[in-house]
Amino acid sequence: MSTTTAAPSSGMAGKLGTWLMIIATVGLAFVICVELINILFYDPWSDEKFLFKLSGSLSGVEIGPLTYLMFGSLAVALMMGLPLAFVTGGLGVMFIYLVGDAMMLNIVPGRIFPLMANPDIAAIPLFIFMASMLERAGLIEEMFSVVYKWMGGISGGLAAATIVASTILAAMVGVIGAAVVTMGIIALPAMLKRHYDHKIAIGSIMAGGTLGILIPPSILAILYAVVAQQSVGELYLGSLLPGLMLSGLYLTYVLVRSWLNPKLGPPIPVEDRISLKEKLKLLGNLIAPLALVGLVLGLLFGGIATPVEAAGIGSFGAIIVAMMHKKFSIAGLREASVTTAKASAMVLWIMFGASVFVGFYILQGGQQFVTDAILGTGMSAYGILLLLMVLLVVLGMFLDWVGILLLAVPIFIPIVKALEFPGLFGFPPVAGDDVVLWFGVLYLVNMQMSFLSPPFGYALFYIRGVCPPEISMGTIFKSSLVFLAIQAFGLFMCVLIPGIVTWLPGLVYG
Repeated sequence: MSTTTAAPSSGMAGKLGTWLMIIATVGLAFVICVELINILFYDPWSDEKFLFKLSGSLSGVEIGPLTYLMFGSLAVALMMGLPLAFVTGGLGVMFIYLVGDAMMLNIVPGRIFPLMANPDIAAIPLFIFMASMLERAGLIEEMFSVVYKWMGGISGGLAAATIVASTILAAMVGVIGAAVVTMGIIALPAMLKRHYDHKIAIGSIMAGGTLGILIPPSILAILYAVVAQQSVGELYLGSLLPGLMLSGLYLTYVLVRSWLNPKLGPPIPVEDRISLKEKLKLLGNLIAPLALVGLVLGLLFGGIATPVEAAGIGSFGAIIVAMMHKKFSIAGLREASVTTAKASAMVLWIMFGASVFVGFYILQGGQQFVTDAILGTGMSAYGILLLLMVLLVVLGMFLDWVGILLLAVPIFIPIVKALEFPGLFGFPPVAGDDVVLWFGVLYLVNMQMSFLSPPFGYALFYIRGVCPPEISMGTIFKSSLVFLAIQAFGLFMCVLIPGIVTWLPGLVYG
């Protein structure tokens, strides 16, 4: 009885939703037609209009209410499931027109063209292609196999091998989704077969996979450098030690817990282990890809090549490495190219849309409004920094990493620049010239945390897609908590000891 009554009610709800969509679409089309008639046939500087004119209708709105209108509309549109790139760009154009007029829409090309002309942006598709080519050549599976055979004989060895392989993979792949899914497909079945604790197995894959945000050549670091007008090479050097520190912390946790309780991470049987001679022979399979990564990062860190030049060498080198391993094919090249085009288009569209939205908001005085509001709280510099970090984690639960960067970072950087960080508990202060670099690395660590934060962290859903059905979403959530705490500790260490971030760039670049 209840089933038969539920079906008509759900059908009525579906029809109602369809009619509401039709009415909304017709209403929007009518408004657009009226506005087009006003633009084409009426003087924009006179009061004459056809029926009504929305241009400039919000011109008298103060920046406070405008902030709620703009970001409230953005939140509603995103909750409806609309794509971020088109939501930010569309709302940006709409509010430009509502606050100003048709002539004010010239802001749009004024925001987009400087991004298109920035040479560092060209490094993004090249690094994505390098990662795609190495992945399709089967080098990632080969790399895990080598590390797995080296470390599988100790308690927790497979989880440790996953973290080590993910750390190496992070230096090849600057995109998080690919790292988490790939390691989930390769490493998770091996650990489950050896009866590893689910939380350690899944947590090590997710935490290791997110290292791609931090360890060079991170795509996110390039975007931060573009937005913050920071040197990509300095940011890469600044993020290297924190990335290796977090990798070491993950390894320490997994190995210590498995040593205390071997049932959590049983070693592989003696008969499956190989001799030292065989292990050394296996390392030959990693020479070419590791030499390529070392070459690319060496050129970047040494200031010998620009990011674009290093990325171009890496892309060409990835093809050569695939040929050396006899894994190159025209079909693989085509797939890598299509993947690169799709990922690059997604990143660039989000950049363009968010740049228009945030650029208009800043031009209206939004930057000063937010700065005054935050600085007016009376909190200390480190209290404000904590507030910004919390906001970034919360945003990371709902937006993707490119959207957060382009929406939040342009507003946050001037706030951080206006503060002085004298050091905590007697540790050295952050030099004024290093604040943007230091905050950039804190931001990257923060994005790692947002990827692991329940309930909407992206890594949680990436791993869900490759987990067997018996592993529940609750288990995945619990798996992330310990590693999330380790990331929070790593972030605190970078705040407490700024030299972890600034020492290496200072050593290389002076």
